[in-house]
Amino acid sequence: MRIDVFTIFPEYLAPLDLSLIGKARREGLLDVAVHDLRTFTHDRHNTVDDTPYGGGAGMVMKPQPWSEALTYATSLAPGTPHLLVPAPSGRPFTQSFARALATEPWLAFACGRYEGIDERVYDFAAADLGWQVTPVSLGDYVLNGGEVAVLAIIEAVVRLLPGVVGNADSLVEESHEGGLLEYPVYTKPARWTPSAPAHPGAEAPYEVPEVLLSGNHAAIADWRHRQRLERTAERRPDLLPASATVTGLDDLVAAPATPADLPELLVLTRACWVPEAIAAGTAQFPPMTDGPAEHAQALRDWTTWVWRSGGRLVASGRGRRDPDDPSVWQVGRLMVAPDLAGRGLGRAVLAFIESLAPAGVTSYWINTGRRSERNQRIYRKAGYRLAPWESAVHPETVDLVKRRR
Repeated sequence: MRIDVFTIFPEYLAPLDLSLIGKARREGLLDVAVHDLRTFTHDRHNTVDDTPYGGGAGMVMKPQPWSEALTYATSLAPGTPHLLVPAPSGRPFTQSFARALATEPWLAFACGRYEGIDERVYDFAAADLGWQVTPVSLGDYVLNGGEVAVLAIIEAVVRLLPGVVGNADSLVEESHEGGLLEYPVYTKPARWTPSAPAHPGAEAPYEVPEVLLSGNHAAIADWRHRQRLERTAERRPDLLPASATVTGLDDLVAAPATPADLPELLVLTRACWVPEAIAAGTAQFPPMTDGPAEHAQALRDWTTWVWRSGGRLVASGRGRRDPDDPSVWQVGRLMVAPDLAGRGLGRAVLAFIESLAPAGVTSYWINTGRRSERNQRIYRKAGYRLAPWESAVHPETVDLVKRRR
């Protein structure tokens, strides 16, 4: 990646020679050039600002030095850069925005000062130079200039480049990855007493949470996920989607399905069965080929329930007596939104649909993909066993059955 920064304080960008960014520059992963805007002025005072039209306090950066500086930049490399201009009125800078910028080959930064840059500079860069221009804001506050923001943006972007951070796995569970804040972290010793005398009522010795010492990786993962949820709810509730707090069916709103649910049922069905289609090597089986008419007919033929989180349909399941054998309760279309997978919702939906079976039912039946090992494992844990016959539903599926107790 190439980065060019234009500023009236080049020395402000000296930290770009330090730490991982400096190392990336030395290893050739990153090409950074800092340019002094005053070299593009033509008066003895190197003037870059003037009073604003319309009156008001402060000064505005003149268009002439900027136009010459940006035109000069076009000679530095082939192609055109994405020009980022730090400004309180800009697009909010987020982790997802940083990831998008990390895929671009060339970024340029215009560090404004005073009351900002003459607006015509943005128009010039876009219309005359053909650049993409994006004003960007670090947050709802005002800085003296754009240099601090540029340092923050460059660090957030560059650390995402391949090879810059030694262990790429460390980028996965950080704050704002996946929409949640990071869980608390600890290191040795497990029991720590500060060297300074503790004040009365202090908690020393401070201990690492017991679960992190257990060696139970599933329990640790669950603890960390819950810590991320709790920390996000406490510190940044605005980041927390309604579905993020879901840990079981009790957190969802349940209701029998109605025709009004059909559009969302269709979308959820496709989302849940795409992995099945990939595993099967074909999309030519009912969940993938069913359209609105088939889904509407299913509402008449089956007892279907849906679960919602924050108004969004996130889970569904259906059951009915076998038309050919009323002693069998057929369970079908168990679905959980992919972003909520792994929380036990599928098993809970299965148990709920089984509970709807009327008196006289002596066994349960369910159908799944022949190569859907995860689904089959869940059903086996719930007491189902592979049926000894070939499934009549589709050649790539198998039937599983369970006696009712």
